Amino acid sequence: MAFGLGRLALCPRDFWRTTPRELAAAMEAVLGPARAPLDRAGLAALMARFPDTRRVTAPAPPTSPMENDDGRHR
Repeated sequence: MAFGLGRLALCPRDFWRTTPRELAAAMEAVLGPARAPLDRAGLAALMARFPDTRRVTAPAPPTSPMENDDGRHR
């Protein structure tokens, strides 16, 4: 909607009468052809470049001397 109403400056009536194919053609004319979707090799490259990391956090200390490490009372 933002592209049709904003970038193309279509009035709402014309926007809602536009077919998806017409809107896609207008987007391609303005933005250029769409990039190919990410393939398996591209995903593997991204995963190698930005690996998931695990955050290891220490448990919180007991809040009172009568609590165990897991928060339960003794």
